[in-house]
Amino acid sequence: MLAAMLAGAVALPAQAASLLDYVGQCVPFARAASGIQIYGDAWTWWDQAEGRYQRGETPRVGSVMAFAKQDRLPLGHVAVVSRIVDGRVLMLTHANWSRQNGERGHAEQDVTVYDVSRDNDWSEVRVWYRDNDGLGSTTYRVNGFIYPDRKTRTAPELTAKQPDYVGALIDAYR
Repeated sequence: MLAAMLAGAVALPAQAASLLDYVGQCVPFARAASGIQIYGDAWTWWDQAEGRYQRGETPRVGSVMAFAKQDRLPLGHVAVVSRIVDGRVLMLTHANWSRQNGERGHAEQDVTVYDVSRDNDWSEVRVWYRDNDGLGSTTYRVNGFIYPDRKTRTAPELTAKQPDYVGALIDAYR
């Protein structure tokens, strides 16, 4: 079933039997996980989505969080919302963020993201970082959320069966 869904979106590398086995860049991963058919560097997704996909400031499961181009993210970043925990805490599933076994590119499921924006509009966030075993200290600018079409189906592995909501809240509010 996953293979059929991914064939309609984008093929993951042959060695990736599962979405979570993926190793590579965030863009092909986000495209496969969300079904949103945008290509090019992550920082271009927000503008490319205009007129093709709905965009907004409100997170929805399956939407793509489009990080802005900035010093720490010269190519931007895209990640897929996997869970909404509360008004300021989300979980994302994405690739090429934390190091695993000393290398970048690996997929991570249900990663905590905390909205630190003054207006609670998700324009600035902190993201869980494996090397810190918690939220990173860097604040990242976010353009907003790109929403998939109603007919688009997200990958079934977008979220775990029992994500750690309590851990996400502890990460965010400690």
